[in-house]
Amino acid sequence: QLVESGGGLVQPGGSLRLSCVVSGLTLDDYAIGWFRRAPGKGQEGHQGVACIDNMGGRDIYADSVKGRFTVSEDNAKNTVYLQMNSLKSEDTAVYYCAAQPRKYGRGAACQGIHYGYWGQGTQVTVSS
Repeated sequence: QLVESGGGLVQPGGSLRLSCVVSGLTLDDYAIGWFRRAPGKGQEGHQGVACIDNMGGRDIYADSVKGRFTVSEDNAKNTVYLQMNSLKSEDTAVYYCAAQPRKYGRGAACQGIHYGYWGQGTQVTVSS
């Protein structure tokens, strides 16, 4: 089970930190990715916006969030975070965390089709 929290309303330029608490799976065996669905749109290209690298290397970010979003994990708490800074109106979306087995390898990271476990989502609204 994956449960997201931390969403809310924030002004442009502001920050939010999302959390994804994982139960029934361990972060030693599963890598987490963050995806989003904007109002009236499908999931952003079926690509994650920020994903933990399956092999423990450099994490993966969509071009639209590079330099602004940071994904991190706390294995002791079995929780993954998404720190979002310099938020823009176009970041408004429902954000989902998802898990895939690390054994799938780096090539599968951030590819939505390879994630078999999904949370229910948390709404992020960026507006003045």
